[in-house]
Amino acid sequence: MDISIVLQFVVVLAAIFLGVRLGGIGIGYVGGAGVLVLGLGFGMKPGNVPWDVILIIASVISAIAAMQLAGGLDYLVRIAERVLRRNPKQINYLAPIVTYVLTFFAGTGHTAFSMIPVIVEVAKEQHIRPVVPLSIAVVASQIAITASPVSAAVIYMSGVLENFGWSYPVLLVIWTITTFLGCMLTAFIMQFIMQMDLDKDPVYLERLAKGLVKAPEAGEKKALPAGAKLSVGIFLVGVICVVLYASAISPAVGLIDPVIVKRDAAIWCFMFIIATLIAFFCHIDVNKVGQSSVFQSGMTACICVFGVAWLGDTFVTGHATEIKELAAGTVSQYPALLAVVFFVAAMLLYSQAATAKAITPAIVAALGISAANPGDSYMLVATFAAVSALFVLPTYPTLLGAVQMDYTGTTRIGKWVFNHAFFVPGVLAIVISVALGFVACGFF
Repeated sequence: MDISIVLQFVVVLAAIFLGVRLGGIGIGYVGGAGVLVLGLGFGMKPGNVPWDVILIIASVISAIAAMQLAGGLDYLVRIAERVLRRNPKQINYLAPIVTYVLTFFAGTGHTAFSMIPVIVEVAKEQHIRPVVPLSIAVVASQIAITASPVSAAVIYMSGVLENFGWSYPVLLVIWTITTFLGCMLTAFIMQFIMQMDLDKDPVYLERLAKGLVKAPEAGEKKALPAGAKLSVGIFLVGVICVVLYASAISPAVGLIDPVIVKRDAAIWCFMFIIATLIAFFCHIDVNKVGQSSVFQSGMTACICVFGVAWLGDTFVTGHATEIKELAAGTVSQYPALLAVVFFVAAMLLYSQAATAKAITPAIVAALGISAANPGDSYMLVATFAAVSALFVLPTYPTLLGAVQMDYTGTTRIGKWVFNHAFFVPGVLAIVISVALGFVACGFF
C-alpha cells in the first residue's frame, strides 16, 4: 500500500479522534479541518457535501422542535413512562420497544434521553441491574434509524435502491421487521449472558453502603400545554403522509408518474407543513423553537454530518479505484463483508446517513449494480442495519447519557474503551438484524 494512502488515512483517523475528544459539534469542526489537510497536504479534491442528508435532518428536527414546544414530546414520554411502570417486570423488553418506537416515529435517536431516568428507576425497583435494559434500549434507539420513514439514512438508501427495482414500501417492511426482531432477540439473549441481580453488583453495593444511591426525587409534573396531543396528532398524520407519498412515487408502485416533487423535496415540504400547522393550531411561539433542546441537538447533528461526512467522502472518492477493486474481489464473494464495511465506517463517521452516503456509491460501482443488472443490490438491503454502529466508541450522546444517569453505577465504561456496556448488545443486534435481512431478501 502506498505510504501516501496510509498518511491520508492517518489524517482521517486523527481528525475523528480529535473530534471525539472535543465532543458534540467538535467532530464536525475537525472534519472540515481534515478536508483542508487532505486538500492542501495531499492534493485531494474535496468530496461532496451531503446537502440532501443535512437538509432532511434540519427539516425533520424543525418539525419535532415545534412539537416539543407544543408539549408533544412530553406527552409521548408520559405515555411511554406509563407503559413501563404498568409492566415493570418486562422492563428488559419494554425499554427497547419504547426507545425503538420513539426513534422510528421521530427519526432521531435523541428521544431516548427522556426515557433513560425512567428505565433506571423502574429497573431498580425490580432489583434488576439498570444496565441490562439500558444497554439494549440505547442500541435500539440507534438501530431504529435504519427503519424510520423520516430518517435521512432511510430516505437516501431507499432512493438509491429504488433505481434497482426495490419499492419503498417493501424496503420499509424489511428494515422494520428485521431491525425490530434483531433488538428483541438481543434483549432475550442479554438476560442470559448478563448478571441481572442488582443486589449482586459490587459497584451498586459500594454506593449503597456509602449512602450514594438514593431514589431520585419525584419532580412535580407540570400540566401539559393545551396543544400537546394535537401536535402529536399533526406530526403522526404528517409522517403517514410522507410514507404514502414516498410509496406512491416509488417506481415499483407508480401511482404518481411523472414525479415532479422528488422524495427529498417532499420530506422538506411535509416537515415544514407539519411545523406550520403546529404553530398555527397549537399556538406556539415560533421565536422559541430555536431555543428548544431538540432543535439545538439537531443543528449540532447537522454540523457533525457536514464535517465528518465531507471528510469521509473526500477520502473515499479520492480512492474510489482501490475501493472498487477491493470490494469487487471480496464483497461479491462474501456478501456479509459489506456489513463489516458499513460497521467500521459508521464507527468512524458517527452517522447512519453519512455512512450510507459515503460507502454506498463505491459499492454500487464496484459490484456493477445497475437498473439492468440489480442482482447484488440485495446486499445493500440486507446489511443496511450495520450503519448503526455508532455505539462502538463510547462517546455518543445517548450512550454517555445512560452512563451518567444510571446513579446505581451498573452502566459503566471499561478501562479498555471498547469493553463498555453497549458493545455486546450492539454487535448482537446488528448481527441478528443483518442475518434476518439476508433471510428477508430471499422472499422478495
